[in-house]
Amino acid sequence: MFVLWTFLVSLTIFVSVVGAFSTHQKKACIKPAIRKEWRALRAQEKMEWIRAVNCLSHFPHDPALTPRVNRSVSLIPPVNASSSYYDDFVYLHMDLNTKIHFTGEFLPWHRWFLYAFEETLKYRCGYHGVSPYWNWTIDAPNFFESSFWKDSNPESGLGGWGDPKADYSVPDGGFRKLHLSYPSPHIVRRNFTLRPFDIPFVVFTDPSLEANTTFLAPAIEKILEIPDYKEFQKALEAGPHGAVHLIVSADLAGNCPQNASNCIPGPKWAPNDPLFWLHHAMIDKLWYDWQHRNQANAESFFGGSVEALQSVESYNKYPTGAPPFLNLSSVMPADGLFPEVAIGDVMDTTSGILCYVYE
Repeated sequence: MFVLWTFLVSLTIFVSVVGAFSTHQKKACIKPAIRKEWRALRAQEKMEWIRAVNCLSHFPHDPALTPRVNRSVSLIPPVNASSSYYDDFVYLHMDLNTKIHFTGEFLPWHRWFLYAFEETLKYRCGYHGVSPYWNWTIDAPNFFESSFWKDSNPESGLGGWGDPKADYSVPDGGFRKLHLSYPSPHIVRRNFTLRPFDIPFVVFTDPSLEANTTFLAPAIEKILEIPDYKEFQKALEAGPHGAVHLIVSADLAGNCPQNASNCIPGPKWAPNDPLFWLHHAMIDKLWYDWQHRNQANAESFFGGSVEALQSVESYNKYPTGAPPFLNLSSVMPADGLFPEVAIGDVMDTTSGILCYVYE
């Protein structure tokens, strides 16, 4: 009874916190949490984050999850009622994939998604830490052989590359037993793919490009120097954001490794791999860094609500989405998993509903 009461109190607090600011109010936080790079965490801190993520997979599916995009557009399977609560986060990202990528929602929605995930780890699984990020510029020079992939500790390690003899499943680390439901039942897959851009997609113009070159430190610095929000998001989303997803491939890219069995390719089920949360925390950090580099950047925003991926010309004209245009009062969708908020609520990480900074 005490555990149930504690859970209900925590849930009430969570809902009141995330739902308190439906319009972009400013309320400076007193003591912001500090998000650190994964390798800066102590072993116990790593263990706690991994434990909490795995914990969510032991909660049942939330029937409140209500897809809002027609499946003829989202191209995803129906909700699996026997899936887990962790799978619900995956499904939310799948359902909204055409609304939250290459539109104005990309950066604010993923910032909000990551925050909501962190809060869920706290109120459902007793997590007391802060969302870590993965600075992949450290690993970019020799990505495949980086020590990042060498931590096989079953409690505090993220695990390495998938085993091609075992359906590309990751055999070690703390997520080796994380059971996933979408798009079909499996364990986390990873498949190093150095040149992933040889696919018919208007965003990618150089099929021979080695993905890691887009997130070397000099390339990231060049992106941070871009003065215009639209061009900044374009360079970040189509560059290092997409490249990291695709170089790790498999679950993080939402695709199937060659010769993998029991695998159905599908769009944007990237949160299947918990690296998603570390990766997007790094994307959020780069936006945070860009916002703080110049005062004019702090609330700079521009984007539409519709992907413009019909042609190279349409994408170059509207890389952050075509009309109808969004603004700071535009409300971001959550498919019933948690209260919705406006873009303006998450523009500043130390006001509104947010209270964190990056180390």
